[in-house]
Amino acid sequence: MLGYFKDFILNIFIIFSPLLMYPYIQKTKNKIVWFRIFIYLLFAVSLITTMSFPVNLNGLVYDFRSIPLVLGSLYGGLQVSIFLYLTLMLYSYLLGSPNDLAYMASLLPSLVIVILFLKKYASFKLSQKIAAAVTLCVLIKLLTFTIYLSLTDQFYLLLHRPMATLQTYLLQAVIIGLCVYAIEFLNKYIHMQEEYIRSEKMKMVGDMAASVAHEIRNPLTTVRGFIQLFGTESLDKEKKEYYKTICFEELDRAELIITDYLALAKPDPEVIENINMNDEVQYLANVLMTYANYNNIEIKVVLSKDSSLMVVGDRYKFRQALINIGKNAIEAMQGGGILELMTSTMNEDVVIVIRDNGSGMTTEQIKRLGTPYYSTKEKGTGLGTMVSFSIIKKMHGKIDIKSDVGVGTSFHLIFPKNDFKHPAK
Repeated sequence: MLGYFKDFILNIFIIFSPLLMYPYIQKTKNKIVWFRIFIYLLFAVSLITTMSFPVNLNGLVYDFRSIPLVLGSLYGGLQVSIFLYLTLMLYSYLLGSPNDLAYMASLLPSLVIVILFLKKYASFKLSQKIAAAVTLCVLIKLLTFTIYLSLTDQFYLLLHRPMATLQTYLLQAVIIGLCVYAIEFLNKYIHMQEEYIRSEKMKMVGDMAASVAHEIRNPLTTVRGFIQLFGTESLDKEKKEYYKTICFEELDRAELIITDYLALAKPDPEVIENINMNDEVQYLANVLMTYANYNNIEIKVVLSKDSSLMVVGDRYKFRQALINIGKNAIEAMQGGGILELMTSTMNEDVVIVIRDNGSGMTTEQIKRLGTPYYSTKEKGTGLGTMVSFSIIKKMHGKIDIKSDVGVGTSFHLIFPKNDFKHPAK
């Protein structure tokens, strides 16, 4: 009895082993030729192995060749089915089975039945697929045995030891039912995984579009404000030239933002240079001036007397980060207020402070600030702040946020003082 059990376990393991490779083969389904080749090889190996290790039950020799034959045919299609049948006939001949021609003739009707099942199998529900696979497996074995035993004048063996034969049929039905369930589960899981990846890609595209729109809106808002100032009659020529310069710089920044987002897949090397913090904070104040005036905000600038406040980084990206934070500070002061921009030193570090007296944030809001898709604004995406924080951290900067609800928020941007030495040519 133990010997039978070992043989059955071995055959069951052989039959289920192709399922380990099936998810990887399923990934090639868009390349139909390769998919069919892999399915054929997978189930052909299982077919040959089951035939090589049959079960001897009370003098009757059984194997489970019909299971990989049915599974390979149903999930591989007509071409795979034909090749599996040819493999079955060839290997049966190599094993030295008697009455090869009779066996080949007995197999052909079952091939016709398989072809008929193939036409509708894909449209079946799970329960129908399991029933179809079990029925097909039983029909192949029963029909093949009946025809073969009739052709070889051994028909009496068909009813020999019926209980033992029935047990093998029942075991075969359970095994193929479990196999079909497992394959369908894998197909469903792979399909869900593909749908999830597709939806993530679409979400990424949408988020990217929102992020680009958010980043570009800042320089465009600045340009719009200065264009409105050009209509002022009392504006002298010197200020017009100054405003025009800022407009062109902001348009250049918008172009660089677009370039950066288009090059995310293959980012270009950054332009590393020395950045004077006093100059950048003064530039920030000039850029935010019209937006601040429009929102009834006063900008106060306090610059350090140390003119050597140099850090190293990409100037345009750094400006992008500062403008994002400054613009958010202005939007936090709905009823007007004061925006303070300061530079100072702390030990060997350079510090920029951007402080507002707006609505403020809770401790929980501060913790989530800078994470994807979190914003304290009703229509905000959070992407602008996330990009700003990323730029600052890439420059080896630290961000210290202090805020009280109803009092205001201060951003302390701390950078290591540095001086970039250009390599000698």
